[in-house]
Parts: sequence; structure tokens; C-alpha cells
Amino acid sequence: MTDSDPLVDPSTPRWNIDRPFLTGRFRQETKASHRVSETKGLSMDPFSHGLDNPIGCHNASTQEFIVIDDLLSAMVGIEGRYISIRRVHEKEDEFAFQVDASMDLALQELAKRTFPLCESFLLIDQFVESRSLSKKGLVNHAFAAALRALLVDYQVMVAQLEHQFRLGRLSLQGLCFYCQPIMRSMQALSSVTRKALLYDYAGVDVLNLLQSQAKAMAGDHVVRSLLEKITQCTSSAYLGMLERWVYEGVIDDPYGEFFITENKSLQKESLTQDYDAKYWQKRYSIKDRIPSFLADVAGTILTTGKYLNVMRECGHNVQVPVSENSKLKILGSNHHYLECIKAAYDFSSGELLNLIKEKYDLIGKLRSIKHYLLLDQGDFLVHFMDIARDELAKKIDDISLEKLQSLLDLALRSTASAADPCHEDLTCCVERSSLLKRLSWLKDLEISRNISDKDDLEEPVSITGLETFSLSYKVQWPVSLVISRKALTKYQLIFRFLFHCKHVSRQLCGAWQVHQGVRAATMKGTAISRSSLLCRSMLKFINSLLHYLTFEVLEPNWHVMHNRLQSAKSIDEVIQCHDYFLDKCLRECLLLLPELLKKVEKLKLICLQYATATQWLIPSSIDIAKPMAPSVEELTLRNTSQSLKLASGNGRVIDSVLNFEKEFNAELQSLGPILSSRSQAEPYLTHLGQWILGIGNEQ
Repeated sequence: MTDSDPLVDPSTPRWNIDRPFLTGRFRQETKASHRVSETKGLSMDPFSHGLDNPIGCHNASTQEFIVIDDLLSAMVGIEGRYISIRRVHEKEDEFAFQVDASMDLALQELAKRTFPLCESFLLIDQFVESRSLSKKGLVNHAFAAALRALLVDYQVMVAQLEHQFRLGRLSLQGLCFYCQPIMRSMQALSSVTRKALLYDYAGVDVLNLLQSQAKAMAGDHVVRSLLEKITQCTSSAYLGMLERWVYEGVIDDPYGEFFITENKSLQKESLTQDYDAKYWQKRYSIKDRIPSFLADVAGTILTTGKYLNVMRECGHNVQVPVSENSKLKILGSNHHYLECIKAAYDFSSGELLNLIKEKYDLIGKLRSIKHYLLLDQGDFLVHFMDIARDELAKKIDDISLEKLQSLLDLALRSTASAADPCHEDLTCCVERSSLLKRLSWLKDLEISRNISDKDDLEEPVSITGLETFSLSYKVQWPVSLVISRKALTKYQLIFRFLFHCKHVSRQLCGAWQVHQGVRAATMKGTAISRSSLLCRSMLKFINSLLHYLTFEVLEPNWHVMHNRLQSAKSIDEVIQCHDYFLDKCLRECLLLLPELLKKVEKLKLICLQYATATQWLIPSSIDIAKPMAPSVEELTLRNTSQSLKLASGNGRVIDSVLNFEKEFNAELQSLGPILSSRSQAEPYLTHLGQWILGIGNEQ
């Protein structure tokens, strides 16, 4: 059984129910049976004779002695001869004391002044009795124990009064006088117990009730001090649970009273699979009911224990150093317990941060991911794209993931990445949808709300590995707290965008090389010269976009995050900085701006279509523009139909180039105003907008 497993309540013995006399329930017996039991025994009381006679038969002096004797019994919950106890409407927490109607009126009034004290004792005694059961919880047990100790002092006072009565030194007025000091305190406690019984309070609710009642008694110093003392005793059990949590990271809560709960179904392994990262947020959580004296530090308490649990999950057993001054046993008005909680938080936070930074090399892991997924060192990617070109060009269902992985391993071992000890954690994967579609599925991203209802998210008819290829990274515990499934998904979205831009750039470079290969040919006034200008514009667009993504967005934001991580004080601060870095990069990389992203994707598609068409446009231009031999024989043999055919062929090539040029420039020009208007809300778009408008003016 673990510390947090609920205990099995021991059953109450049957004799404890069948014989209520042993539990104080004898006061429920009828007065008649009580009188019978009295008559059968021997009484040393000189006023015990004549029980069937009304008290009014005696003179005033005798009545006073009888009333005092009955009141002393009533004060400890025992019915007297002429004072009886009745339940009001058969309620467990409502009692009424009745006196013989024939009693002297003056004596009746004096006796009734003591009845509130007697009723308070009965209610408190019943509460102690009922809340001492095992199933009522540790806080109720502590509360009942504190009340029981108070009742012992109360019963000592009653015994002293009885002693004075036996010596003939106690009058009814004197009894009322001696009861006055404790009357207010007992009534205040009975008010608390009545409410606790009514609502069946336990745990946190009992503590909050006691504290609220103590504050309400600000005008009565004696009662307030008593309630504060009771609160101290009651909270000792709760502070014991709190101490184990903030000093050891253990939930020692057998009755479910602690305000922190554990969801054991969530395991640390889920961080690498669960996009929502529920483990860190929901493995340990705060309940709705929190002790009022801990409300301001509940988050700190939760975090402190979570940090200690992470270290224990890592096999690093650590415990907050505890001294006599740092034990959480007393609340106190000086709020010393808050200082102890703060000290425990600082210790656990520093220990965990050092553990993840030093032993598990968090910064090194982040730098490795930057090399591969943010293309900080792209030499391996160039080699990979060369050797995996044919496989990536296939449709998704035809791609062999095993072959891609082997090609990736080959590229990593053949480049400078081989020196990176983390390169073996890199794996490849192929998504099943386009980038825009994938973005729309991520509900926590703003783009999903903007494009989820659009009709223009249809998948391309033929989607290949070039549009869906991505890299993944194996992250181990506890680094997975920072690089969770959600964080890794955001890295992959940025990588897919960069990878496809690299692919477009490579295709355009190939087209440019084709143009350079025919520079010797006379190009002036032909389709190839026009195509060469268009290819240069497309290359400038895609290369400037890549420059913006890498040097204007990723690098500056990375350095800002790196500096913040160096000064971070807790793992939560590290997670917050890392998440902020990824969200900022996603937005500045246009991935959270669907209107701009669709324009960029359209421009890339035009560039790819043009680069593909270049494979037949340029050879056609060469054939058509090829200079003819100046011999007279050939000029004579050339007929009019052949000339018309060549002219029409050259015209078709020029028309194709012009169509690409027109479509590219139109999309580029339409992108410019959008960037200009959005740059007011998104200042980082200013530079990119100015550059793109400049491209449009070149044409």
C-alpha cells in the first residue's frame, strides 16, 4: 500500500451500537426508565427520596439543593430528577432541557441560565463521539481530540463545583456565576460543531469553518484565542500532509482530504505521445476546496511537490533539508509556514533545474534540435535530398519509410553531423496531409480557428513525400517535460515549411543551370531570354524568403530564448520560455497567418510548375532559335510551311513563359498589399513586405 492509497475503514463493533450507554447515548433513554434505574440502586443523596413527588412539594431551600444537584448532572449530559433532556423534532443536534413546572419560578429562571452551557456540552460531546470514527478523516480526528481535551477541563470544573456543593458552599447563584466565563466559549464551539454536523464537513471544510469562526469572534478575545488554539490543533494533521508533500513530494492522504490530487493513469511516457502534454498539467492538480490559509500559495505548493516527484522519477532521491525551525507544525500569526514553503520551493526548483541542465543536457538537446529541425546546419539535408530525391518524389503510399531512414542515417554519417552525439536520436516520418491541413487540426493554434471552416483546404490530387516529409526526434524523460509532443510538433511544422522552401529553391536552381547551359545560344528576343529573367525573379523570391525565415526569425528568437534559459529559475519558467519561442517562430514564419501562408504556398507551386516546365521549354527554344546555315541550297529548299511551323512553335513557348510570368507577378503583387496592411499589427512583416514590393516593381 502506498502513502496515497485510501485506508480501509475498520467496522464499528456491534456492541458499541447495541449498548449506547458505553458511548454516551444513555441520555436517549426515557425518563421513566432512568428513574427506575435510579430507584433500584442505593443513593447517598439525602434528597433522593420522594422521586414521585413534584419538586414543588419542597420548600425553596430544599428545591435549590435539588436543582443544583440536577444541574451538575445536566452539565455533563445526565438527566436529573426534575430536569429532563429532550431532542427537538428528533434531531441529532437539537436538545431541549425541561424543568418540573412546579419548581419555584425564581429557581426556574436561574436554572435556565445554565441550560445553554448544558446543551453546548451535549452537542460537542456528540460531535466528538461521531467524529472519532475511523472513516471521518484525520482532520476530524484531530478536531475531536482537541475538543475532547477541552471537555476534560470542563468536566474538571464541574467536579470542582460538585465538591463545593457537597461541602455546602455552592448556591444556585454561585453556580451560575462560575459558569459564565466558559459559557461563551462552549457556545461558540457548539455553533461550529452544529454546522459541521449539519453539512457533514471533513478535511478542508473543517479548517475553513474554524478559521472563519475565529475571525468572526474578533471582538471577543477569549473566544477567539480558544478557536485559534483549536484551529492549531486541528490543522496539525493537515500540516503533516503538507510537510510530506513540500519536503518529500509524497501525497500521504489516506482519506482524500489534501487539496492536491494525483491522477495515476497519466504516466511520464505519455509526454512523447500526447500532444496536449496532460502529464505535467494534470498528473497532480489542485482540487476545488483549498484551505483559506494556503489559498495564496497553493500553486507554489503544487509546483514544489511536482518538482520533487520529477527528481524521484529520474531515480534522483532528494529531500528538502528540514530543521526544527522549518517544520510545518504550527500555523502561527507570523506566517512562518509561508517562509518554509517558499524555502522548499526554491530548493526543489533549483535542484531540478540543475539536474535537467547538467545531467540531462537540456541546452545541448535544444541546440541539436535546432541543427536538424530548424536547419541550423543544413549540410546533411543537402546530401539527403540528393540521395533521397527519387524516393521522396513518390506518392505517400508508395514511400518506404525504412529506406528513407537508412538514407537519412547515411546522410548523417557522411557529413559533419556525425560528430554530434545526438544525431542517432533523429528519425524521419511522412505525414498524411499537407501543411495547411495539418495546421488546421491543431486546435490550440490560432490558425485552426481561422481556416477550419474554409472550403479551400482540399488536399492536392497527387501529394508526394516532398510535401509531407518531416523529421522527428527521440526525447527521453525528463527532457520531455520541455520538449514535449506539442513542442516537437511545432518544430516539425517549421521544418516542413523550411524543407519545402529548400526543395523549391533547389528546383529553381536546376532550372537556372539549364538556362546557363545555353548561354552561348543567341537568346535576345527569344523565349529563353524571357524565361531567364523570370527564373531569376523566382530565385530571388524563394531565397529571400528563406533568408527571412532563418536569419530574421529563427536565429534572433533562438538567441533570445537561449539567454532567458540561462537566467531561468525554475523548470516552469524554462517551459514557458521555450513555448513562447516556438509560438513566436510559428507566427513570424507565417504559419499562423493563413491568408499570407496560402499566398506563399501558391507562389511556391507556380515556381515548381515553372521549374518542371523548363525541362521542355528550354530545349524547345533551342531547337526553334537554332541559327540556320547560310548556304543557298538550304535556303532554296526551305519551304513556306516549315517556316510557319517554326514560328508558331516559338510563339507557343513564349506564350507559356508569359503565362507563368503573369501568374507569378499577379500573386506577388497581391501579396504585397496584404503584407503592408498586416505589418501594422505584425511589425516583423515590414521588412519582408518592403522586399516583396520591390520584387514586384522589377517586372
